[in-house]
Amino acid sequence: MVKSMKTLIRLNEWNVDQHRRVLAEFLGQLSELEGALEALEEEVLREQSKAAAMPEEGGFLYGNYAQGVIIRRENLTKRIIEMEEKVAAAREVLNEAYRELKKYEVVEENRIRREREEEERTEQALLDEMGLQTYSRRMAQNSNRGKTV
Repeated sequence: MVKSMKTLIRLNEWNVDQHRRVLAEFLGQLSELEGALEALEEEVLREQSKAAAMPEEGGFLYGNYAQGVIIRRENLTKRIIEMEEKVAAAREVLNEAYRELKKYEVVEENRIRREREEEERTEQALLDEMGLQTYSRRMAQNSNRGKTV
């Protein structure tokens, strides 16, 4: 039982670690997508500045560029939303795995506490028995001394 519980705990710790890695990977991908969206917004500002500086050429070229940016922005936004959903799902799976691990850890802690309490009771009973025997011997010795006087 003891070995199987420790094995279950180790297995669940590994499971929690795996779910943490998945979550970290998803968070990294989400961060990259958000960074790409920010970079796109900065790029748009630069292109707008260039188009404003050269109104004739910029006005003609910027329209096509703006249409491409709208599509890229929509794609990035869609991917960010999908990744946020994956992150939320991964967090829930991680939380569930962590709760499962905690159950086994609590069971193990309770088992150890019960064993320690049982050992303490056994030790106290032994000490009580030794105390009673010592007391009985002293009483016997004192009663024997009283008879010989």
